[in-house]
Amino acid sequence: MLRASRFLKKGAGAIARTPASSPFAAAALGVQQRNSAHAHAHAHAHAQTHVRMYSYNSGPDTSEKETIVKLLYNIGSKKEVEQYLRHFSSVESQKFAVIKVGGAVISDDLATLASALTFLNRVGLYPIVVHGAGPQLNKRLEAAKIEARYEDGIRITDGPTLAIAREVFASENRKLVEALERLGTRARPITGGVFVADYLNREKYDRVGKIVRVNREVVESSIRAGCLPILTSLAETPEGQILNVNADIAAGELARVLEPLKIVYLNEKNGLYNGTTGKRIETIHLDEEYEDLLKEPWVRYGTKLKLKEIKELLDTLPRSSSVAIISAEHLHKELFTHSGAGTLIMRGHRLFREQDLVSVDSDRLRALLMAHDPEIASGTATAASYWQHLAELKKDGGEYWIYGDEPYQVAAIVTRKPGQTISTLDKFVATKAAVLGNITDNAWKLIARDHPQLIWSVPRTDDNLSWHFERADGSWSVGDDIVFWNGVEDWKQISDLIASKTKGKAASSPATTTSAGVRSYSTSAVRRPSALTSSVFSGARRSYSTPAAEAAPLRVGLIGARGYTGRELIRLVDSHPRFELAYVSSRELEGKPVPSYTKAAINHVNLSAQQVGELARDGRSNVDVWVLALPNNVAAPFVAALDSATAALPVDQQPVVVDLSADYRFDKTGQWAYGLPELHRSSLLASSTGRISNPGCYATGSQLGLAPLLPYLDATRLPSVFGVSGYSGAGTKPSPKNDPEFLRDNLIPYAPVNHIHEREIGHSLTRITKPGYPFDAANPLMMQFSPHVASFFQGIALTLHVPLRMSMSAKDMHEVFAEFYSTERLVHVTESAPLVRDNAGKHYAVVGGFAVPPADGAEQQGSASLAGRRAVLNVTLDNLLKGAATQAVQNMNIAVGIDEYTGIPVQDKPDMSPA
Repeated sequence: MLRASRFLKKGAGAIARTPASSPFAAAALGVQQRNSAHAHAHAHAHAQTHVRMYSYNSGPDTSEKETIVKLLYNIGSKKEVEQYLRHFSSVESQKFAVIKVGGAVISDDLATLASALTFLNRVGLYPIVVHGAGPQLNKRLEAAKIEARYEDGIRITDGPTLAIAREVFASENRKLVEALERLGTRARPITGGVFVADYLNREKYDRVGKIVRVNREVVESSIRAGCLPILTSLAETPEGQILNVNADIAAGELARVLEPLKIVYLNEKNGLYNGTTGKRIETIHLDEEYEDLLKEPWVRYGTKLKLKEIKELLDTLPRSSSVAIISAEHLHKELFTHSGAGTLIMRGHRLFREQDLVSVDSDRLRALLMAHDPEIASGTATAASYWQHLAELKKDGGEYWIYGDEPYQVAAIVTRKPGQTISTLDKFVATKAAVLGNITDNAWKLIARDHPQLIWSVPRTDDNLSWHFERADGSWSVGDDIVFWNGVEDWKQISDLIASKTKGKAASSPATTTSAGVRSYSTSAVRRPSALTSSVFSGARRSYSTPAAEAAPLRVGLIGARGYTGRELIRLVDSHPRFELAYVSSRELEGKPVPSYTKAAINHVNLSAQQVGELARDGRSNVDVWVLALPNNVAAPFVAALDSATAALPVDQQPVVVDLSADYRFDKTGQWAYGLPELHRSSLLASSTGRISNPGCYATGSQLGLAPLLPYLDATRLPSVFGVSGYSGAGTKPSPKNDPEFLRDNLIPYAPVNHIHEREIGHSLTRITKPGYPFDAANPLMMQFSPHVASFFQGIALTLHVPLRMSMSAKDMHEVFAEFYSTERLVHVTESAPLVRDNAGKHYAVVGGFAVPPADGAEQQGSASLAGRRAVLNVTLDNLLKGAATQAVQNMNIAVGIDEYTGIPVQDKPDMSPA
């Protein structure tokens, strides 16, 4: 009898940058308190001495280490956390990891960084930190009126620059060391004595060094003393002259000497991103992918240089070494789980694909199957009998493919019977080294590319079923087995496949082994998609229902459906492959059918805040996502009811809440993420609260037009935005601003000062500024905004006047914007000015029409000079879509862990009227 397995929802289990309510933060607080008390007693006992002593540290307290390890189980299974701990602890302390920290991470994420390093130390690990301070140095140089000069991307370092650089490096080093010690983690500042260098090219770069030797004893003595080594990247010549060295290069040279298991580059973006798809690249296997990767059109400039440097580094290190590019807040997940969180880069091995046994090393393949294939390892079958089976299949007109890597750490065999188009994954086995090296991921991707239609079956008792569910489009329970498939949409084909499987045996699973010391394929062992794979494997948190080739629907509750935005949301949910409407609430429309919704017959209801709270009491069993499409200052009772009803539930069981009003856009509690993905994607992905405040329509377009120019703004003058919206932006409540007759041949200005979007634009852009920008939290960005309503129904046109602290050409501006939005699928950059009529009804924004005042060739002074240093550009978007409903769906997708653009029509190019 065929029956469907039950759909299971899985939480992401991510560690977020949250207050002390986080178990990691709470543990860090406890560690800090215990160590502070110990330090106080120690200081009292040695009150007469002023010399800092470094004594040998025997390691973290055992019970404390056990507590921290248990907390790590929140981000991964006990098995994988302990597996990585054993792996990292199997080498000398200095061979665990070299972590390169950018200056921006110290200035923006110091607390998160210190907490992450503390946790590693609490489980007995000693990462070696090499940090930069580029943004801080630029800021100090600007204050000193010293121009920052570069040649070939290298900072020219003259005497005055080097003097300031030494001060800045010492200051930033001290900040990190003090932050660690406040958490009870012993750290040693090392600002010199490690890197010996010669001049790179004195005439060209001045005091810039090329490292010729690394004094590892300085680092190792710090670890022997129980202290984390915190290094700057400054070097000295044999004669003692200080030289400036790029921190990336310094970290790489240190890694070449120490040969660590991990080299970690911390950045704010949490990895590398595919410029075509906009998705984060999860893994790169250089031996297999490097040459093709360099041919990708988006791999250029800094990205190409970074990849080349990493390849050159890994080519000199043991094959077990790898590079991770990750943000500080996700460091634990990257290091202690198979699924990871950033971009993992390793050499790997070239994979082979053969269609004949004579082309492979059958002895090594036999040994791998005998060690890890359940049937052959148990003696139920022999390798010889399986070879015979493959020979007969080929003789009868069928085909088979053998996949593996050069050292035979992983092997898969795929078969296809005569006359069939669907392939069967017959065997898939791997060693522990292949799992830890993520070689299994590469093999799976190659199989998926070659076989777009694939089926396999696994015993229900398999310990690693989740691995299969994460890679399947659908599955079905058949007796004691589960049949999985990919790329098969015809139910007749699926039915025939299931029927055929009831007559055969379950395929061997890449899951179990009886071999001591070598573990076969883990359920979570395969990381997410790499740079060159399609999006079919992108759902790292997907769990599949077996009744069809579709995942179970995610239920949406919409509060406030009468408005134009609510109507657009209903249309988007209706065409969305994963969302369905559970409740649509409107006081005026109660009892009436919901129009434009075809998935089911559903009537409007009128839910009170109390009723919404009752529906949410059981977590996501009733509604996965609540969308509040209400006027300003109305959402609070609903949010309070949801918070109260779900407070006791685990975070992954609490429903997502997306608020479309302005009520939470200025949130200071840390509970609400600001939902403009193109500018705040990292904070949206890091948020663990499931509370998202959707931006305003004008605010969305204005920020998209200003963000790329933030580093170039003149802090003494205000940007100005002239905005015109269609009258749908005035809502459905009758007023002159949405009366077509009153608007005929008319343009209505309103709220000329202090419009809420004016404050929202400045507030939100200030949150994404970086060191060296002319604005920060202490000096927030202010701007001028002048909104108007026109006679067209929907759409927004914005003209931005942006004061600059330097002159730029229109071509420069276009290049800046094209680079900034090169990975975004809902922002298009054009040279010509976009038009409202082209953008109405579309789900993207368009930025273009770049212009600057013409230069007359004469040197300008005073106000004339200021007038010349400005940029003018245009932005258009649909106020109901990218300005509201489409953006809400983006945020909903991110919050529930599916592809950000699911259910959103995406165009490669914008529609543009002929010039």
